[in-house]
Amino acid sequence: MRTSAVIPVLVIDDAAIARPLAEALVAGGLRVLEVTMRTPAAIDAIVEMKKVEGAIVGAGTVVNTDQFEQVMGVGAEFIVSPGLSERLGDVIVRSGVPFLPGIATAGDIMRGLDMGLTEFKFFPAETSGGLKALKALAAPFNQCRFCPTGGVTEASARDWLAFGPVECVGGSWVTGGTMAEVEAKARSAAALRG
Repeated sequence: MRTSAVIPVLVIDDAAIARPLAEALVAGGLRVLEVTMRTPAAIDAIVEMKKVEGAIVGAGTVVNTDQFEQVMGVGAEFIVSPGLSERLGDVIVRSGVPFLPGIATAGDIMRGLDMGLTEFKFFPAETSGGLKALKALAAPFNQCRFCPTGGVTEASARDWLAFGPVECVGGSWVTGGTMAEVEAKARSAAALRG
């Protein structure tokens, strides 16, 4: 979470674009890449992106232990999930791989704390009340750090990042266009932390 101000959330339909996309993002300064498990190409995309020097490639939208085993089998370096179930959480925590589970309520955070976790994805950020809601949630959990994802835009990212408990944001705005445009967007996003 502290490596990059913005973690690109990548939905990849064609694994052939994975490596050039990773090269553009890393060249622009975004090394932490979250490949979501939303498409059949996700596993191949992780494999291709891991070939890019400097890339830290993880799997997102991991929702069950079967997916977890799949992505670990291809060398995913971190795991992001949209929510937090005890079954999946226990397996990932025991593995020792960095894990960013999704939370939207105080109960979610308490369940994560019971598992020894203190870093969470606030998801879906905008529809869960936005920055105002995260500020209210973070107040009683001052030991926790967050990565808001879901509706975070280039325009709103700076506001999210200005809130102390927010270590980084997740977003897809950096992924569109030509590879030169992606690199330029990544460079701009990497500079958000200042």
